[in-house]
Amino acid sequence: MSTRRNLLCLVVFLLGVGFATASGANGSASKIISIGGSVTEIVYALGQDHRLMARDTTSSHPPEANALPDVGYMRRLSPEGVLAFAPDLILAEEGSGPPEAVDILRKALVPFVEIPEEFSREGVVAKIVAVGAALGVEDRAAALAAEVDGALREAEARAAASVREPKRVLFILSTQGGRILASGRDTGADAIIRMAGGVNAVSEFDGYKPMSDEAVSVAAPDVILMMDRGDHSAANKDLFAMPAIATTPAAETEAVVRMNGLFLLGFGPRTAGAVTALTEALYTD
Repeated sequence: MSTRRNLLCLVVFLLGVGFATASGANGSASKIISIGGSVTEIVYALGQDHRLMARDTTSSHPPEANALPDVGYMRRLSPEGVLAFAPDLILAEEGSGPPEAVDILRKALVPFVEIPEEFSREGVVAKIVAVGAALGVEDRAAALAAEVDGALREAEARAAASVREPKRVLFILSTQGGRILASGRDTGADAIIRMAGGVNAVSEFDGYKPMSDEAVSVAAPDVILMMDRGDHSAANKDLFAMPAIATTPAAETEAVVRMNGLFLLGFGPRTAGAVTALTEALYTD
């Protein structure tokens, strides 16, 4: 059975189990609000951006998406703000919130489709399929899913073949107030590190949690991974001056990688590029 046919079968399966809860969704909807950066990227990649009327704050790629009205941050949505646009379809990435806001949106007389979020190659494919099904462009979605699936397989294979000694990587979400908020297991950061041939330096907890100076020292990361937020030189100086970081192997070589957050953690059409870019950043001198 061909990859294309497999993906078309996956469309039917996902709809059957309710992955994209699209009851009442209209494939011809022309006033769509997209919530979640990767979901918006997929809408554009499917050539359906002409149907978008608004997006959330995380939807910053492609650049033209920024011209759309902003309904707010995906985890702090205002139902009134979303519904004020009178959409005929809401596409929301799993994890949008708060829960009470999502509950109101689900009960509104507007189809609300939740797009599944899983941090893996299979998860990216499922996300593309779900968006395509909600928009009524299953064939386009199957083609895009096959293309992205192939690119991700190649990127992961290259990473596996090029890495001899996996580096221990600590993803730091923030250092606000001098406290390190880092990624444990079952996160986008954990998944992308592994896909790029690295090892998450933290395996003691799930999600994102604060770490003590001692815990960071014990984690002994070879590389610090962070989202790109501007002035690297000043930020790097402050980072390696932190007592928790100063004792790590990463501090000895001042090894820090900063990447655009949506590119790195979006798990959308560009993820193969993110895997390759991170592999090169970790292992190219």
